[in-house]
Amino acid sequence: MIELNFDKGNGLVPAIAQDAKTGEILMLAYINKEALENTLKTGKATYFSRSRNKLWVKGETSGHAQIVKEILVDCDNDTVILKIEQKGGACHLGYRSCFYRRVERDKLVTVGKKVFNPKEAYRGD
Repeated sequence: MIELNFDKGNGLVPAIAQDAKTGEILMLAYINKEALENTLKTGKATYFSRSRNKLWVKGETSGHAQIVKEILVDCDNDTVILKIEQKGGACHLGYRSCFYRRVERDKLVTVGKKVFNPKEAYRGD
């Protein structure tokens, strides 16, 4: 098993999801040991939801799965980059990336386009 340093973050480490082909940063989430094990076992990005206090497989509800192509670990063993193939959008608000806004002076300007309707993707969630 890969030995990540989960102690610094109270059992969690940041996981950056990056498009394996384009290099676009799609989202930031957190993983615990169990999420990492599930990701390695299934090849699908599995995270730990801090708000729900449980594991979640990306795309489980929406169908917008993340297929893991490569995992990078930083020098302190406390952050990972999941290079993934994104099916649909990564953002729960309907955008391809959670980073769909840019700071311009003192404003946030939307620079991304919606790729799906979140009301349709998250029915019953």
